[in-house]
Amino acid sequence: MNYKLNIAWLYPDLMSTYGDRGNIICLTKRCRERAIDVTVKYITLETNNLSLPECNLIFMGGAQDRQQKLASEDFLRVKAPVIKTMVENNIPALFVCAAYQTVGHYYRPYKGKDIKGASIFDLVTVHPGDQAKRLIGNVAARLLVPSEIKGELIIGFENHGGRTTLGNNIKPLAKVISGRGNNGRDLYEGALYKNAVGSYFHGPILPKNPVLADWLIKKAVEIKYGKKIKLALLNDNLADLARKSILRKMNINYD
Repeated sequence: MNYKLNIAWLYPDLMSTYGDRGNIICLTKRCRERAIDVTVKYITLETNNLSLPECNLIFMGGAQDRQQKLASEDFLRVKAPVIKTMVENNIPALFVCAAYQTVGHYYRPYKGKDIKGASIFDLVTVHPGDQAKRLIGNVAARLLVPSEIKGELIIGFENHGGRTTLGNNIKPLAKVISGRGNNGRDLYEGALYKNAVGSYFHGPILPKNPVLADWLIKKAVEIKYGKKIKLALLNDNLADLARKSILRKMNINYD
């Protein structure tokens, strides 16, 4: 059977400051190497919601403050209700950094009023003040969920000032081995709600962690076609070599 997927890339012109377009490149490449017909739909400020329900996987990346503000206003007003329904219906998604904060309940800057979020994820983000250090650097963590890939080691690069705290209705994605994670206190990184992933990992996250990319693809196909599938294995030798190099610099044993 020839599988076909549509990927919604939210705000590619605004929310890809830190190389997060690499996540889209990774997803499309890994689909096509398995003969999965994939189409990327560019969802911008000018795009209405008509094409969103046709999508089987959602991605939204990070951005600087000005771009984040522009995207967030449109996201909350126009697109979030549809995205929320899709997530509730188990459509897989990946929200990175600023997008991860935006899908929570609110972001509290160190000055000014709370910035309302989409409440897709049960989490809040608070900036601790202008004297607080940004959480910057390479990170390694062990996946706590999803169950299919629990225990896998993931790596990435974090660069955020806000501290994110998870609520009771969402699970932490991973436990930090080296780095700071969501808030530098509980040593959790990211979150998982249904089939939607939130993470602070730039770098970008999916080329560095093919196991997570494949989980998203697998879920997208399974939800669309209503059956379990097994993805063909790909040659990830180059990704493994890159991971080993980064982990050596972090003095972490690779297994």
